[in-house]
Amino acid sequence: MSANRPEPGTSMIFQWRKWDGSPHWANQEVYLGSDRWGDWLGQPAGWRSSRPGREFIADSADVTLIPRSDAEHGADHAVTVHRRHSTAMRIYIDLGWEMRWEDAGIEPVTGLPILATGIDMDLDVVRRLDGRGTYVDDRDEWAEHSIRYGYPADVMAHLEALTEDLENKVRAQVPPFDDATADLWLDRLEALDLTPHN
Repeated sequence: MSANRPEPGTSMIFQWRKWDGSPHWANQEVYLGSDRWGDWLGQPAGWRSSRPGREFIADSADVTLIPRSDAEHGADHAVTVHRRHSTAMRIYIDLGWEMRWEDAGIEPVTGLPILATGIDMDLDVVRRLDGRGTYVDDRDEWAEHSIRYGYPADVMAHLEALTEDLENKVRAQVPPFDDATADLWLDRLEALDLTPHN
């Protein structure tokens, strides 16, 4: 492993938590590699994502970009791109905080290593391939949780500005929010022909 990155092809968990440390989504992924934009993970169809009280099985392949970041707080968003999603979803960007590559132990159900973690910060930028187009989701949750968890004002200002910037870039489909960038990694993921974990 180099700079806390696993070898390409390594199965792993990307573990989200909320601001207060409570567990959120745990996504079964495979590390695919990196490019100028950052590190790419893949979730084949049939692989699992779960959080307390809920889980789902991916109905199509998707890849997730964790952008490069030199900031002290780590990366501040993750870009997931779907190949063929049942709800016509193409791009789903989770705004986040303290997204880091670290060996955070073993996920008890699957036995997979938790190698990337981050704080989910509610706001999402979504692009669908239907009449809904591109929009920002979960503003109500953002407002509610900013009070419940006491998000710092500087964190809120940063993420609100970033959300607007990301929405504009997704609408314009500038790399890495264009189709070609993610499709390259989706092709690599599907070529691995991986079987689901328990």
